[in-house]
Amino acid sequence: MAKTDDRRKQISISGIATLENVAGLKLGFNRHLHFTLAKDRNVATTRDYYFALAHIVRDHLVGRWIRTQQYYLENNPKRIYYLSLEFYMGRTLQNTMINLGLESACDEAMYQIGLDIEELEEMEEDAGLGNGGLGRLAACFLDSMATLGLAAYGYGIRYEYGIFNQKIKDGWQVEEPDAWLRHGNPWEKARPEFVIPICFYGHVHHSKNGAKWVNTEQVLALPYDTPIPGYLNNTVNTMRLWSAKAPNDFHLHHFNVGDYIEAVLDRSIAENITRVLYPNDNVAIQLNDTHPALAIPELMRILVDLENLHWDQAWTITKNTFAYTNHTVLPEALERWPVQLIEKLLPRHLEIIYEINQRHLEV
Repeated sequence: MAKTDDRRKQISISGIATLENVAGLKLGFNRHLHFTLAKDRNVATTRDYYFALAHIVRDHLVGRWIRTQQYYLENNPKRIYYLSLEFYMGRTLQNTMINLGLESACDEAMYQIGLDIEELEEMEEDAGLGNGGLGRLAACFLDSMATLGLAAYGYGIRYEYGIFNQKIKDGWQVEEPDAWLRHGNPWEKARPEFVIPICFYGHVHHSKNGAKWVNTEQVLALPYDTPIPGYLNNTVNTMRLWSAKAPNDFHLHHFNVGDYIEAVLDRSIAENITRVLYPNDNVAIQLNDTHPALAIPELMRILVDLENLHWDQAWTITKNTFAYTNHTVLPEALERWPVQLIEKLLPRHLEIIYEINQRHLEV
């Protein structure tokens, strides 16, 4: 097994422009302030300065990010996919500067420009896409796997509103929505070329050719990728969060007759999915608690219905692919859904769950 020092050298950054020197950081900071944010020092706000600094640190990240994915493509290591409905990532700027070895240089560059780096760090919205331990554990796993040089990917939901903001007013606790995306997020990259349609409702048609899920309603899943850097090893992995989008923004007929509410109704219903928080032998999928458990019948559906594999073969692949982390045995903490709800939303998945259960009882 490779030593830690060897692992940290596995990603070559030869040919990638470096920005460790203070002069280069200052130049990049001013370039982003002018050309990315279209501001100058006369009108720029503290938040603008934060974004300029975030963009220059991100510049330093992107080359390593691309090089890491090239390395995985060329060497084909075993992939780990960590599925979690919560990723309590927190703030990214300081963590990234530390992991890239840039913190001291950035601090000095901001000092020479006349800015307080701690004040800029405080401007970053806290990406609180989790309720506590479970989401924080998922974030720590991503950091750790990147530092170990593992080909790991985090998959989750890009909630528009994260964990609530707590304030005390007149001696009482008041919860307010956490609109963490209202100012934008400099760390994520939308990937519209990888949009995937997700089906709901409909019914299952059975024939001699197998089961077919028909007359479904679709929601589009739009991925946003965020780089996850390892500590001083040039490895940058990916966290991919999915946002729900309606397949059609407007029903033109309703809009033309003046019914704006009806025109955007389907869009609103679809996008509410991500509004608020709460393979083969070379692939491993880790489920973080019970929340992403539907991934199991979904993989079975793909293998049996779409790839036309025999049930036993598909089940063997599924068992060898998935692993599961249990965080508690308290019944109130386990994810549960009414049968009637699953039957309405995901009829084919419920059939597969029944079949899995029946085969388990017969063993």
